[in-house]
Amino acid sequence: MSDFVSPFDVAAHLAAIIASSDDAIVSKTLEGVITSWNPGAQRIFGYTPEEAVGQNIRMIIPADRWAEEDEVLARIGRGERVDHFETIRRAKDGHLLNISLTVSPIKDASGRIVGASKVARDITERKNAERERDRLLALEKESRRQAEEANRLKDEFLAVVSHELRSPLNAITGWASLLVMRPLDDQTRHAVDTILRNAQTQTKLIADLLDVSRIVSGQLRLNVRPLQLVSVIEAAIEVVRPSADAKSIRIETALDPTTGSIAGDPDRLQQIFWNLLSNAVKFTQSGGRVYVRSRRMDSHVEIVVSDTGKGIDAKLLPFVFERFRQGDSSTTREYGGLGLGLAIVRHLIELHGGVVSAHSQGAGRGADFTLQLPIMARAQESVESDVHRRVGGHLSGKVPSLAGLRILVVDDEPDAHEIVAAILGEAGAEIATASGSRQAFDLVERWKPDLLISDIGMPGESGYDLIRKVRALSADRGGQIPAIALTAYAHMQDRLKILSAGFQMHVPKPIEPIELATIVASLTKRL
Repeated sequence: MSDFVSPFDVAAHLAAIIASSDDAIVSKTLEGVITSWNPGAQRIFGYTPEEAVGQNIRMIIPADRWAEEDEVLARIGRGERVDHFETIRRAKDGHLLNISLTVSPIKDASGRIVGASKVARDITERKNAERERDRLLALEKESRRQAEEANRLKDEFLAVVSHELRSPLNAITGWASLLVMRPLDDQTRHAVDTILRNAQTQTKLIADLLDVSRIVSGQLRLNVRPLQLVSVIEAAIEVVRPSADAKSIRIETALDPTTGSIAGDPDRLQQIFWNLLSNAVKFTQSGGRVYVRSRRMDSHVEIVVSDTGKGIDAKLLPFVFERFRQGDSSTTREYGGLGLGLAIVRHLIELHGGVVSAHSQGAGRGADFTLQLPIMARAQESVESDVHRRVGGHLSGKVPSLAGLRILVVDDEPDAHEIVAAILGEAGAEIATASGSRQAFDLVERWKPDLLISDIGMPGESGYDLIRKVRALSADRGGQIPAIALTAYAHMQDRLKILSAGFQMHVPKPIEPIELATIVASLTKRL
């Protein structure tokens, strides 16, 4: 059998390929006159071969693209090839098409270039898809920008809310704490204790709202260090003890001091136990009991907070750690609150690598909350020297002497600097006050205070502006004066910004007198 293939067969085969191609395959002279037009070209552009052959190729080229065609023909005339050139063409019905062109020279038998062949692929759908993708990407980018801007505005709003809500509480708790240190008749002492307990509740609600916002946005961070858990639990118990005493509720403990060190944020851990203990006291009737015990279990420490209170309904039990969940949300409910505390507890425990669960035998049979936290693999000496007992109820203890100290207090709110001046004045310090940064800077140089206590959010120049100006002074002019930022801006990022600006301490409002006096004494080497 012969392998010879006649030229006729080759030509017929090529003609079949051209005829069956989905792409437009067109040939033309160097002047642009169409000499062949395959079925693909008819399908794409709408012209039949009878309508197209003999016409100039410009019939499918928009007028603003003619110069482009002239350039292509010039390149073909020089023997060049044009590959995958994307352009626009017009169909017979007038609609525009996105086209990808490959153009090659046609040569005669002598090698002379006599025309051009074009393979045109309709890429309109692809281009439309690309445009839609670009539109969606731009829309997503704009949506992300708007969301980021909304988050930024929300963060700024929350910072302002924190400042505006905490500042009045600072005066309330400060003056009430001073009063409770004096001899009072029973009715007055009851009134002051009531003020302090309610201010504590208000402070907790504010903190819970701000914490939930940070949890939702993923901005809640821990300041982790090695610590002994027993001291944290005891500190939380002391904070809630006045509320328990007011209801004649006994708080009993069985805390194992040998459980070992854990890695955690002492302030957040105290918040966890304070939330659980506050709930236990709130939901336990007068004369009841709250029991706190801890023990080591393999690589974890287990803490159980139990009460003899109203218990948890079985239907609610699976949802007690969800935000805004409450056993009774009616207008006649017996207990207040926002339903945020346990959601915050769960999130903080999980951030520490632990778990928390709730158990109750039903209504009237109390509740148990069980926490497990991982113990550090290697015992380390705890760097915590003290757990701050910040919020609410007054703490028993002696106010350290600040006699002979000159302290400059800066706050644009008269109530704020008056209460600080009263607290520190009671401890024996000599106080000067300033209502703004400029006045304070002048006093730093003229009065030579031993310590500066400044608010952050002030009109004109902020506390940041003040401390930067002070730190720019030489030591003999007051540039190295110890400084405390006493502010209602209480976020972790606020604390980092405050410390990096040049303050030695960040104390969030509302303040507790003994704590403030102790911090001042410590910073000025009086302890």
